[in-house]
Amino acid sequence: MPDMMDWTDATPPDLANFEALALAAQEALPDAYREAARGVVLRVEDFASDDLLAEMGMESPYELTGLYDGIPLTEKSVMDQPQGPDTIWLFRRPILEEWADRGDVPLGRLIAHVYVHELAHHLGWSDADIAEIDRWWE
Repeated sequence: MPDMMDWTDATPPDLANFEALALAAQEALPDAYREAARGVVLRVEDFASDDLLAEMGMESPYELTGLYDGIPLTEKSVMDQPQGPDTIWLFRRPILEEWADRGDVPLGRLIAHVYVHELAHHLGWSDADIAEIDRWWE
């Protein structure tokens, strides 16, 4: 029988663990994207706020795994008045739920996938651009 992890005392990763995994994904980006990514604030919460879910027309807090809040670089203008820092939000509990439901992908890879998807919104990437960095379907 193969070695099995002892889950007896295992607990789900906390917010800090999620942030560390997302930052590891950031550091793994090619140099050209890593610097831009470092200019975006990363926030990890258990769930999106009720106001945000209502604004997005979502009933269940498990529907939203991540969100980019800001103006994409391809749309920024020197005339824009900053409303706050560009931010990538990752929502721990919905990501954990998707991870458990899928059962076929390491948690760090799923967090990286959500992070890169949200970063793509910031950079104004096309689907082809995303595929170069995050070959999720493989």
